[in-house]
Amino acid sequence: MPSSRTAPASSQPLGDVSASALLTLLESVPDPRRARGIRHQLCGILAVGIAAVAAGARSFAAIGQWAADADEDLLAALGSNGRSVPSESAIRRTFNRLDATVLDSILGAWLWTRTTVVGQRRVIALDGKTVRGARTRDRAAPHLVAALDHRTGAVLGQIAVAAKSNEIPAARTLLAGFDLAGAVVTVDAMHTQTDTAQLIVEAGGDYVFTAKQNQPTLYAACKALPWRDVPAHRITTNGHGRRVTRTIKVVTAPAWVEFHGAAQIAQLRRTATRAGKKTVEVVYLITSADARTATPSMLAAWVQGHWGIENRLHWVRDVTFDEDRSQVRTGAAPQVMATLRNVVISLLRLAGWTNIAHALRHHAADKRRPLALLTA
Repeated sequence: MPSSRTAPASSQPLGDVSASALLTLLESVPDPRRARGIRHQLCGILAVGIAAVAAGARSFAAIGQWAADADEDLLAALGSNGRSVPSESAIRRTFNRLDATVLDSILGAWLWTRTTVVGQRRVIALDGKTVRGARTRDRAAPHLVAALDHRTGAVLGQIAVAAKSNEIPAARTLLAGFDLAGAVVTVDAMHTQTDTAQLIVEAGGDYVFTAKQNQPTLYAACKALPWRDVPAHRITTNGHGRRVTRTIKVVTAPAWVEFHGAAQIAQLRRTATRAGKKTVEVVYLITSADARTATPSMLAAWVQGHWGIENRLHWVRDVTFDEDRSQVRTGAAPQVMATLRNVVISLLRLAGWTNIAHALRHHAADKRRPLALLTA
């Protein structure tokens, strides 16, 4: 499968590029600056930031350099003042003062409209990530909880929390802003909580929770079910030098299950063989989706798809964008930069790219290409 299904940007004049929905949307982001003395519109600075990040920029200095190298027509097409280039310091000050939560909300809502559903259902993965590079002597590193669309890999929302220990209520706040009717929400064991189950079901969605040994009572109760008598469904995959067999058994949820709307419990056994070494992991799933809408193979696919948020988002931000070593540390800037990375990753996924590092190199080779990405 090729890394991209997107052809290089055409050679049409930049002035012929019409404003996209994204560039228009950026005009609705509240500007924290005083009106007097503003030389560059906020929407233009944000668009320049996204374009530069799409070309591989990882810092304010890199964004400023990208803007300085851009010609007037390109800056004008991005909504900036083509006769004046936003400096690194101007970009830094603006991002420091932005309301990052509002920015995330606006961009997430737009990306929601750009995504599709799987088997007539939207499947959303929730997980948190700490921006370690933003830690200072007086300030803990911000922890960001993101929601990822399983099918497209687009980020549907993000919310910041003061510490990882506050991730559970933050995840519920993030979910409360979504239209969950008909959706499926997958989470890791931290978020296997009765309040979260109630929120999702009452909003018209279904959940897929994981029970691990961090909740020993629940894990033991699930383990004690008569799995030996339950028929198994197996799926074996090969790739990356390993062979993985997933065996899933599903039963109707017993009456003792306290999670709102619980319909099924599943045992998922994952056996991986690599270089002759075998590892086995067993987890239990609790879901509100019934046997008609969530077959064993579908449940296994949802759980496997959940880890896409690690591989397709967090790993990319850590490795490709080197986020954990970023020197952006003040004000709202760490979250804003994470948001710009999320948007770029989402746009590239929606455009058909599977290799984000390759995509960044492609867009760095021609300054018209990031503009084409933003205006597609």
